[in-house]
Amino acid sequence: MDGMVLGLFLVSTFFGGAVSGLAGFAMGLVVSGIWLHILTPVQTAALIVGYGLLVQSYSIWKLRHALSWRKVTPFIIGGVVGVPAGAALLSHIDPSYLRIGVGLLLVFYSTYGLARPVLKPMDAGVAADVGIGVINGVLGGMTGLAGPFITIWCQLRGWSKDEQRAIFQPVILAAFVLTAMSLSVAGAINAELIKLYVYGLPFLAAGVWSGLKLYGHLDDAAFRKVILVLLLLSGVVLVAPELMFR
Repeated sequence: MDGMVLGLFLVSTFFGGAVSGLAGFAMGLVVSGIWLHILTPVQTAALIVGYGLLVQSYSIWKLRHALSWRKVTPFIIGGVVGVPAGAALLSHIDPSYLRIGVGLLLVFYSTYGLARPVLKPMDAGVAADVGIGVINGVLGGMTGLAGPFITIWCQLRGWSKDEQRAIFQPVILAAFVLTAMSLSVAGAINAELIKLYVYGLPFLAAGVWSGLKLYGHLDDAAFRKVILVLLLLSGVVLVAPELMFR
């Protein structure tokens, strides 16, 4: 890897860490636009998961005061069921149609959310939380996006910014753990990848630190807008390539 390519990798790693520190998700959204041009898809997925394990673990520890395992557990149980199911469905369902459908949903929801005031908080029980966990897991298993549905659900429940992150970040971490196990079994981890991973760690750490500092200055309304903008970008990223190459 020459100096220019390594520089692009390190800069994008910093910005990916900053966005993840600020919002609690979407690192993959930020870095994949660069990494997929300079790395293989397998390397990109492995690095996103590897860095995600660190970022999510650290962020959860920082938000441990808001963490409630009683609230988190139903979503994780649903995700454990949903992720393998989503991966299995890949051989039976055209993922391009799923990406378009989910992408349009994210675009419409985030656009509406940005244009309208905060909705009345939704009351729901454990069964609904498990169901959202399953749906979120299926989406993650089929597209690699482990955050959109659970993030939307946390907003609809009307929780504070710390409560939201203390829910969706453990769920995303659990999905990353499952993905990391799959990648390890598939032999995606090698010496070259580990070397690249180590190079990026200082830049990742600097980005996460910067993002968390910015997060500390956001109130609940501003955090809601940040999440909606990132969901909008996620939707565009899902839809645009499918429509452009049809």
